[in-house]
Amino acid sequence: MAYLEWSRAFGGRVVRAHADAMQARAGEMAVRLKNELDAGTLPFLSMGYVDAIRRDMPAILERARMYKNMLVLGIGGSALGARAMQRAFAPSQDMPGHDGRTLWIADNVCAVTLGKWFEKLDPKETCVVTISKSGGTIETISQYFLAREWLQKALGAAWKDHMFLVTDKENGFLREQASEHGLASLEVPDYLGGRYSALSAVGLLPAGYLGIDWEALLEGAASVARPLRENPASIKEHPAFALACWAKSLEEYSYHDLIFFCYEPLFATYGPWFAQLWAESLGKDGLGTMPVPATGVTDQHSVNQMFLDGQRNKACLFLTSGKAVKGPVFPDTLPEGWQFLAGKPFASLLEAEAMGTRMALTKCQVPLVHIHLDDASEYSGGRLMLLLEAATVFTGWLMGINPLDQPAVELGKRLANARLGKPGYAAEEKDLAAYLEVSEERQSF
Repeated sequence: MAYLEWSRAFGGRVVRAHADAMQARAGEMAVRLKNELDAGTLPFLSMGYVDAIRRDMPAILERARMYKNMLVLGIGGSALGARAMQRAFAPSQDMPGHDGRTLWIADNVCAVTLGKWFEKLDPKETCVVTISKSGGTIETISQYFLAREWLQKALGAAWKDHMFLVTDKENGFLREQASEHGLASLEVPDYLGGRYSALSAVGLLPAGYLGIDWEALLEGAASVARPLRENPASIKEHPAFALACWAKSLEEYSYHDLIFFCYEPLFATYGPWFAQLWAESLGKDGLGTMPVPATGVTDQHSVNQMFLDGQRNKACLFLTSGKAVKGPVFPDTLPEGWQFLAGKPFASLLEAEAMGTRMALTKCQVPLVHIHLDDASEYSGGRLMLLLEAATVFTGWLMGINPLDQPAVELGKRLANARLGKPGYAAEEKDLAAYLEVSEERQSF
């Protein structure tokens, strides 16, 4: 059974009574939850888009699977969920001798990488998936222009068969492109921000292409969302709200860092996905806690020193699973001093290391909630994603901020547009000019 384990959640400066007192706001939160579900502003939780996904995606997947390679153009929430799923549920891509379908994700502005992909990938064996809800994400649309030209030069008019779009149903540049060129597309529902979109076409199309059980991901998420959707008053007993009350208490006691310590190696890339979800949702108005992704056991030998003996401003979500794979067994003929390993499966080392790190963190007064999954399946992955998404939103509500927007991120985007000369950014052009007037103070090394 998947569970949250709370016995070590309170220690140091944070006390259980404070988090328990937050539960008094459950009635208020239930009313807000019902109102926002009714208004359609929480599509990741209401999951009303699932019928459309099940209706439309199989045909597109059939076409996409004709190609050996899928190149995804997307950034932030348009890439992190797909990457987490690929590493968790289709790890063979990263194994020796892989000759099956391969997913490439252009999630950054890297001229070297994109140029090499265009050089090495065969356009005839490659489909391109461009993902942007707004259809105006400059990094992604820039890549789209270059990928479109790459396909056109190699394939002529047939480029259209190799291009798939995931975007708004009605508006934006990519929707215009889909209509103009007759490109296959899937929609991103209204109000579904990128960091909450992994379990929509944004993440499920790449996942399905790789043969990942995308329906099990949806079923897992639905099992966690269903009580909240069907009875908003059940928020009081829901583990996502319990996590939110704990997280809000941590912030009030000056625990500024929230470690996401993953001791299920296949789920390690869930850490960066969670980091965007938490940071972009809750880092507002001088508030919020900093998410710190960490992988067990790798980071026992790096940043764990800081977790254990640095500033006492850290709490931890500690993830494990009951994965059945035990790995190779140590032989009986081991050197002196190592016989204690004989006959044990390799996975026993991970279990022991996880226990040791968990104990060390709590001995060092790091408040810790242990999240244990049944296994490392797609169903469990969907459950985990929905749990963390709901906990993030509820934490934002308790903080008194909007967990669905990202106003500060937009400032950097506007200034970048001004730097590139895009019309309509007069104020940002003045800010840019003032910034560039300051003399640099360089020191060579």
